[in-house]
Amino acid sequence: MTTCVEQTRRTLNFSAGPAVLPEPVLEQARADLWNIDETGIGVLEHSHRGPSIDRVFEEAEAACRRVGDVPDDWSVLFLQGGASMQFAMLAMNFLKAGRTADYLHTGAWTNRAIADAKAVGDVHVAWDGSGDTFAHLPAAADIQWSADPVYAAYCSNNTIYGTRFDTPPDAPAPLIADMSSEMYSRPIDWSKHAMVYAGAQKNLGPSGMALVLIRPDLLEQVNAALPAMLRYDVHADKGSRYNTPPVFGVYICGLMFQWIESMGGTAAMSERNDAKAAKIYDAIDSSGGFWRGHADTACRSVMNIPFVSPSPEQDAAFLQAATDNGMSGLKGHRSVGGLRASLYNAFPEAGCDALAQLMRDVAAKG
Repeated sequence: MTTCVEQTRRTLNFSAGPAVLPEPVLEQARADLWNIDETGIGVLEHSHRGPSIDRVFEEAEAACRRVGDVPDDWSVLFLQGGASMQFAMLAMNFLKAGRTADYLHTGAWTNRAIADAKAVGDVHVAWDGSGDTFAHLPAAADIQWSADPVYAAYCSNNTIYGTRFDTPPDAPAPLIADMSSEMYSRPIDWSKHAMVYAGAQKNLGPSGMALVLIRPDLLEQVNAALPAMLRYDVHADKGSRYNTPPVFGVYICGLMFQWIESMGGTAAMSERNDAKAAKIYDAIDSSGGFWRGHADTACRSVMNIPFVSPSPEQDAAFLQAATDNGMSGLKGHRSVGGLRASLYNAFPEAGCDALAQLMRDVAAKG
């Protein structure tokens, strides 16, 4: 990967997604859009069966496995449709007649996942956090699993409400995690999971595709009656190229995996992300109540921090002040309101310093 030798002034992008990408990745992509591997053809123009794209896929998968410490026997799939497509694919592949799938309902994305699964078969909601606007996550004693679930699904980090599972829940069935907004931001406990998936547009690359990592025993349980494009085992057998794949998305993911690796891997990323988030939470907690976070303290997300001022008018004024100071993407989701700072892997620590200082300045003025 090339290094960025001349940085232009860039806006601090706090967007929840599509999100900030590292400048070295953007620099390499700019070069390879014009001419990859000295072929005289850009990465967007090559055949997905040609040697340059063979290399892209091989290196992306290898880097994905290295940086995530993915078990050797797990399948690595690059699929179209983003995480939302996985809501349906998951149930279609594994929720068979006469069985029940269990879900932990922790926000907007689990709501969609549950709805799609219900269109396929029987679903049991083992915990529902809607009563307090998803401000906290369940303790083990709060979860009521069904008698014999075919799988248990949860979302490890909630982009909208700013909650995160500190550790995976203990489940009586293969555990499936939607990690879209925190993928490779910290190490993954593979021993607790049977499948992990993530939309790419938070920590991995551009929108429109998903990374799916799946354990071999679960892959063997795929519903063989599905059309080929919906079967995980077909995509695994074809190396994610059963049809023309999202080549550019895979290419950027490969660069992102290499960049995370160059930064010290997921353990180093976790330390860096904890430090970044601590700056914003400190600005909230030390504001004397001017700023209020949405999530309970014990469940706070490191990636996404929703917060509000005393009034919508002051929220709007803060957004304008942030814009004037070179910051973007801080408007909160409509279901929560207020403001939200998303601090994905590529977001710079200096940007957290700048936001925290602006928050303190505004709070001091009341």
